Order: sequence, then C-alpha cells, then structure tokens
Amino acid sequence: MTIKIIIADDNSFIREGLHIILNTYEEFNVLAQVSDGAEAVEYCRKHAVDIALLDIRMTRMDGVEATKQIVASTKTKPVILTTFDDDDYILGAIRNGAKGYLLKNNDPERIRDALKSVYHGTSIIQDEMLDKIKTSLSNGQQVSGDAKIDTTLFTERELEIMACIAKGYSNKEIAEEMYISGGTVANYITTILGKIGLKHRTQIAVYYLTGKVY
Repeated sequence: MTIKIIIADDNSFIREGLHIILNTYEEFNVLAQVSDGAEAVEYCRKHAVDIALLDIRMTRMDGVEATKQIVASTKTKPVILTTFDDDDYILGAIRNGAKGYLLKNNDPERIRDALKSVYHGTSIIQDEMLDKIKTSLSNGQQVSGDAKIDTTLFTERELEIMACIAKGYSNKEIAEEMYISGGTVANYITTILGKIGLKHRTQIAVYYLTGKVY
C-alpha cells in the first residue's frame, strides 16, 4: 500500500518539514509540494492523488475553497492540517467535504495514523475541535449527547453508533464495541447519512453534538 499525497502550504518551512516527516514512513509517497490552494486543485485534477494535505490560510485560495473544488472535481480526499482552530474554518472545511481536520502540533505518529484512517475511509476530526464546535454552536452551553437532535428519526442502534462517531471511534472500533461486523456499521452510517441529508461521518459527529447540520 502506497498512499499518494500532496502538501499545500504557503510556508516553505512547513511544507518541507511535513515532506521530510511523511517520507520517513514507507506507506506514504509525497508527490508534490505546492504553495496555495489553487495549485493544489490544479495538481489534483491532473494527477492521481489519494490525499491532499491543505493549510487553512493560504494566498490566492485558502484550504476551505480548495477543499470544495477538490471534492467537486477529483477523487482526492482533502485533509486540513493547520495551526488554527477557528470555528468558522472548521465548519467551512466540514461543509465542503474535508475528510480530516488536524492541528500541526500533533506528533508525527498521530498524523500518520490519521492519514491512514482517511485513506481507508474514516473521516478524522480532533476532539479539541469537536468540543470547540459543540461549545460555540450552543452559545456557550455544553451540549450533552443527543440532547438537541430529533431522536425520533433514529433507531436506538443508530443513536448508539452516532454517539460512538462523536467520540471519535473508527468503524472498526464501533464494530468491536457493539459486537457487530464492520460492514454492518458501514450500512448503519449510510442510513444515518441518508436520514439527515449529510455526506460523511464527521458531519454526523457535529450533528450529534450540536443538533445542527453542516
């Protein structure tokens, strides 16, 4: 397995550092470094890229807009990697289809594991960011569990799976927790997404924690 990656960041020091870090893992192949979102979109349209690591704040085109265009026109999975944890950026990236949202100060191993999870179909968003979204969208009042979602839309099993997703569990971890197969978990997630008109599991986490659809 070789995961083909590009790195988009307008800071050359960050780009090169990430390149060096990712190249220490044999499962990654960094195809290119680019300096803004527009270049990332153009590269992904012309090449087979598995994951685009995108900084949020870049000249010409930021990571949020680049995510939107990459998702719309390629099979590449965008992952936001940034030093910023601003709510608007998080929600914008989620809304536009980002498959992961990570802070740059993570240990290399955590970044590696997150990229592998995204490659295999699991969306990743850090607990710190989910907590921040939960707080800000509830006007400073913590939302507990499914307190603000319409529980009549879902079966008890679906609510349990949503709770696990909100805790950051992977499909495999949910399957082990609930003693069901990974395929069954995937089917439940597809059903949940269809009921609330969402596209990926990170949106389920945000919906479960806040009662809001993004």
